[in-house]
Amino acid sequence: MTTRSRAEPAEPAARIVAALAARLHAQLIATHISWVLLAGDLAYKIKQPVRLPFVDYSALERRRYFCEEEVRLNRRLAPTMYLGVSRVTGTPEAPEIDGSGPILDYAVRMRRFAPDALFSDQLAAGTLQAAQVDALAALLARFHEDAPAAPAAAGFGGEPGRLAVALAALRGAAPVAGESATARLRAWLEHGSAQLAPLWRSRLDGGRVRECHGDLHLDNVVTLPGGVAAFDGIEFDPALRWIDVIDDLAFAVMDFAARGRRDFAFRLLNGWLDHTGDHAGVPALAFAAAYRALVRAQVEHLRGRSQPARGYIDAALCWTRRTAPAFTITHGLPGSGKTFESQRLLERTGAIRLRSDVERKRLFGLAMLADSRASGVNLYTPDATVRTYAHLYTTARTLLLAGWPVIIDAAFLRRDERAAARDVALQARVPFAILHCEAAPEVLRARLAGRKHDASEADASVLERLRLDAEPLRPDELACVIRQPAEP
Repeated sequence: MTTRSRAEPAEPAARIVAALAARLHAQLIATHISWVLLAGDLAYKIKQPVRLPFVDYSALERRRYFCEEEVRLNRRLAPTMYLGVSRVTGTPEAPEIDGSGPILDYAVRMRRFAPDALFSDQLAAGTLQAAQVDALAALLARFHEDAPAAPAAAGFGGEPGRLAVALAALRGAAPVAGESATARLRAWLEHGSAQLAPLWRSRLDGGRVRECHGDLHLDNVVTLPGGVAAFDGIEFDPALRWIDVIDDLAFAVMDFAARGRRDFAFRLLNGWLDHTGDHAGVPALAFAAAYRALVRAQVEHLRGRSQPARGYIDAALCWTRRTAPAFTITHGLPGSGKTFESQRLLERTGAIRLRSDVERKRLFGLAMLADSRASGVNLYTPDATVRTYAHLYTTARTLLLAGWPVIIDAAFLRRDERAAARDVALQARVPFAILHCEAAPEVLRARLAGRKHDASEADASVLERLRLDAEPLRPDELACVIRQPAEP
């Protein structure tokens, strides 16, 4: 399966690692490019001396360099896990960690996590909670916004390279996919690449190609005592980590959907969008997700795991035939459940949600949970409201035309606001619906009084003012009202 360097065959290195594992009383796990020794509360990752088309660990100094790179890069998303780089010293017969004698090799030193801490394992066990998905969305949003941007001239993120790596993944997965699916996927990727080329160029120019993780499937996401973390990012090939941030996110989105949790996939996506406001990248998400599914199909095929490989082929095909676009707006007073109900709807339908409370703050340069009053900003002037709705309509139109279902979570208490939204649906030639939410006055007041850590800043005084100004739905609007299915 691998081509090893003739300069340093793997067998002597493997004997050293086996001897080290015995001295440490460690469990030894081998991958196709590394060995991992699990010793008490620690783990040591030693790179195999291999030379492959995508990685070269054949020389000792290269392994040292890539161990240091692995620690540097992965401390960004898992700072408490990556402890440093250790030396493997001593003799081949009696190696030790950071002892005396010549350096035999290098190891990434890590803190171990609990056996049931991986997102993939928790998902399979049914123990992964929505709050952990939300924490991952917030973590990745901060990480992507802080990551350095690639210079446009660096050669990363361009259209020819994107298509080439996607087709290479397809070739690697073709034995599992079969001729018909391979041909369909190739045609879709080639067409999508041509369509997306201008967007990819604009995002590269706009600084959205950044130094990312590069391998964000759910086997690399973990729940630690201090919170959610992501580990084992790609250090060996810069081109695989200097990617568009939407490509990085797409890996985790895809993997949730491929593992049967489409609700978590779109919860993660929408949570990340709430934090970043990067809706401009959404038209590129399906291509990125299909490519990532093919990468996982190829990996599983190389491991001899035909059933998971076939599952990822099916996942790739699913991204080529997404849900038909539709446009839904919410309607109701503050505290009536619009955000709760629209969250349920987006998870059920795979929609992109635009929250007026979040986007209003973004227009004023505020984070979604910032207190506008503490910042001395009045977000609720008539002009601010007009600007907010105009922004929501423009963004919704772009997403609809790109083929995505869209929900706007806003009050829509005025008829002219609802009419403008309906015009967006007409222009995009998609179905239009109103998700009506209501609750008794005492319930509304209690909900507003109990709100914490929420983007909305509406209080009882706002509720009363809006209640008086609200214009009820007309008969033609009532015909567009939809009801959510009851919760199971």
